[in-house]
Amino acid sequence: MDNQISVTRDIAASPEAVWALVTDLERMGEWSPENQGGNWVAPATEAAVGAVFKGSNSNDKRTWTTKVKVLEFDSPHRFSFRLLAGRLGSCDWVYALEPSELGCLVTESWVDQRTPLLTWTGKIYTGIRDRGKHNRDSMLATLEAIATAVE
Repeated sequence: MDNQISVTRDIAASPEAVWALVTDLERMGEWSPENQGGNWVAPATEAAVGAVFKGSNSNDKRTWTTKVKVLEFDSPHRFSFRLLAGRLGSCDWVYALEPSELGCLVTESWVDQRTPLLTWTGKIYTGIRDRGKHNRDSMLATLEAIATAVE
């Protein structure tokens, strides 16, 4: 599996409109096939550098939660957050937005920094054997759903 997987979608909306959706992690479940949304961990109430979010996820009948920390918040250009898994490694999610002739070119990336132990336990808890392929498919679906919501 590649260390980084990225997908890109041109969306007929302004970068600001798309930014409002990709940074609203509480609503991400409206667009993502895996993430079901979640809640900001106090004192955070919205996305900002250093804010921590507890997400709810599901795959078929399996459910699990994760915590992520916002790494970058450069409106309306770049938003990234990291899975908090301690010594087990992590992964980063990155949204990069840029103006396009259509409106906004969005690239969603997943950067895998998991240890072999986290990769193995992830398969057990989530039931997802090929995380890279699964994430690529999910990112394509997420960007399509965001486009539908904002266009």
